[in-house]
Amino acid sequence: MLEPNADRAVAYFYGRLFAEQPRLRALFPPALDAQRDRALRVLTRLVWSLEDPAVFEDRLRRLGREHRKMGLGREHYPAVGAALVATLRRFAADAWTPRVEAAWTSVFAAAVRTMTEAAEADAARTPPWWLGEVIGHERRRHDIAVLTVRPGQPLPYAAGQHVTVQTSRWPRVWRPYSVANAPRPDGVLTLHVRAVPAGWISGTLVRHTAVGDTVMLGPAQGEMTLDRAGDRDLLLVAGGTGLAPLKALAEQSLAASPGRRIDLVWGVRTVTDLYDLPALRAMESACPALRVIPVVSDDPGFEGLRGAVPDALRRLEDLPVADGHAYVSGPPAMVSRTVRALRELGAPPERIEHDGSDLDPDPAVVEPAPVGAAGLSRS
Repeated sequence: MLEPNADRAVAYFYGRLFAEQPRLRALFPPALDAQRDRALRVLTRLVWSLEDPAVFEDRLRRLGREHRKMGLGREHYPAVGAALVATLRRFAADAWTPRVEAAWTSVFAAAVRTMTEAAEADAARTPPWWLGEVIGHERRRHDIAVLTVRPGQPLPYAAGQHVTVQTSRWPRVWRPYSVANAPRPDGVLTLHVRAVPAGWISGTLVRHTAVGDTVMLGPAQGEMTLDRAGDRDLLLVAGGTGLAPLKALAEQSLAASPGRRIDLVWGVRTVTDLYDLPALRAMESACPALRVIPVVSDDPGFEGLRGAVPDALRRLEDLPVADGHAYVSGPPAMVSRTVRALRELGAPPERIEHDGSDLDPDPAVVEPAPVGAAGLSRS
């Protein structure tokens, strides 16, 4: 309905919302470009999921819980609904009729009930956000840092999930980063961050953050978790800093099932992009069931496996493709090509998990990194 004028429609929506409710403007970031893109993706996914009520309701509940960290509550949704209907009315042209308006108004009212119920139930268990102290900051490259953050109170999450991060330098701007370690008794989180061009949060975390600083953390999200694999062997395929959630999955699996086979294929452009290889080699030495395979695409001096990750998978032998469970993490183009390669190699679609790569794009892989949709996808 909005696709031909998507950018204009989203801009109109926010303009209408803030014109009618100026106080809501303070809840959103100063620059709305990324927020507009994200809003369009969220709306598109919701429309796609209307035909599956269970998926639709699950997405709404996650949205309700997520919006708590922004300060949005039950009292704000009527204004949001009015702005949404006004936007649809303006841009749907001849497709908009009184019957369509009544249907959308009804759908949004039901959606608001689901979102607010989820948010209020969540509020009884957890805070809207956590304060975290940076207790470790390692610059692995000029544009990559590994941060260790200790939340002030327990932040529940599962290996494979991500948290959103806000810094004092950029208030109300949140960016998601996967947690690179399995849950630990001390509650500490490790984040792998690459500073990207015009990346407000990534640049701040890499270049302007030090031990002792404080960041805000949103609740954990994502469904790319280990319980989906059952007891099958694991094939983990990462691109760039997409390594982070797969390292957490490997760590959790090795702790729970030391004999379970794990093949971790990590693709980057150059040898210097292998920022975490010493730590992975240490894990590999301690756990015979783990095999780490770096793949470098653009470095002629690299003596190991070279090329794009999907092509490397076709050349590797003895991978648990058909009988194992695959997880893929990285920029959207790399993920898409890797999933296609895995299916061609015999991996059942229901046993391929991948994140939607809504994290900051990482250029240090074999493909360009356009922005993709958030959340888990199953091929």
